[in-house]
Parts: sequence; C-alpha cells; structure tokens
Amino acid sequence: QLVSGTESIKQGPITDPTNFMGPVINQAAYDKITNFIEYARNSDDCEIIAGGQFSDSEGFYIRPTIVLTTDPHNKLMKDEVFGPVLTVHVYEDAQFEDIIETIGETTPYGLTGAIFAEDRLATVEASTRLLHTAGNFYINDKCTGAVVGQQPFGGSRASGTNDKPGSPALLQRFVSPRSIKENMIPISGFTYPSNN
Repeated sequence: QLVSGTESIKQGPITDPTNFMGPVINQAAYDKITNFIEYARNSDDCEIIAGGQFSDSEGFYIRPTIVLTTDPHNKLMKDEVFGPVLTVHVYEDAQFEDIIETIGETTPYGLTGAIFAEDRLATVEASTRLLHTAGNFYINDKCTGAVVGQQPFGGSRASGTNDKPGSPALLQRFVSPRSIKENMIPISGFTYPSNN
C-alpha cells in the first residue's frame, strides 16, 4: 500500500491543479536531496523501494522516494533531508521499547514526529518517552503539511527554537516583558509583617 500509494502521486507544474506535488524550490535543494538518494542507491544497507528518479531538465523534480534500511542508525535516519524522501526501518513488535530509545537518541533534529498505532498504551508511551524529540508530534496523522492558521508549528533541537508560529506564545519573541509594581499606601517601615 505504501509503495503503490507513493507511486500514484501525480507530480508536475503547480499551474496544473490536478498535480499533487510540484518541484523542489531550487538547485541547492535539488542537489542536496538527490545526493541523499544516490547515497541510498549505493549503500549496502539501503534499498529504494519507490521513486528514486529525478531530473532538473525542466524544473527541479524529484519523485517521492521511499528507502528501506536495515540500519536504524543509517545516515538517512539521522540527517534532515527536507525533501520527498522517506526512510523506513522495519522492526519486530518486541523491539518497540528499544526502537523508541533509538529514535530518541539517533538524531539531533526535531522538527516533527509521528506514531501510528491502534494500541492506546503504545501511543501514550511513545508520546511520553519522545517528549523532547520533536517540536510537533502527531498521533495517527501525517506529520507534514501543517496549515497556517489551523495548527501552531515549530521545530525543536537542531530544527529550530521551537517557537510556534500560529500560537499566541510566539508573541513573546517580539516583545520585552516588563513588570511594574505600584504601591498606593505610604511606606512606614522596611520590615515585613513577619518580623514584628
């Protein structure tokens, strides 16, 4: 389902509203992302199972790419690609506790994270143990495409300061809080009532 769904994504110019996905933004982004894909293509512990094609002949187009890796510490699991590349590591159910630990320690980045599970205890455990791993954490929902005005968004760790544009808390970044105390009763001494 994952592979067939990925391969069905229609890609092309954004002038055609039937296209789900356009090109990446510029040559620098294209070069960075395609270098990750080439790394996967040449890595012994990676297999490209969907996508992997790209061309900059008429825009910077990169097909959505899924990479399967046997190593949870692979470069593609640690570095922030910021492009249409998803790296998957399959683990046994019995390894759930260990994989949560691995997720928490593998990368310095923390823009978004997600867990998909029918077991409520699994979602609570993952959410609790991965508390400081992502600025935005999703449960049974996609972790891309936050909509301005509907969801505050911001990354933590090496992915940002975790400010949340779209949240009233962001206002603190642009103001300097000031505290003022005014007493309307003349001061008759310096001691506190407890000193009397």
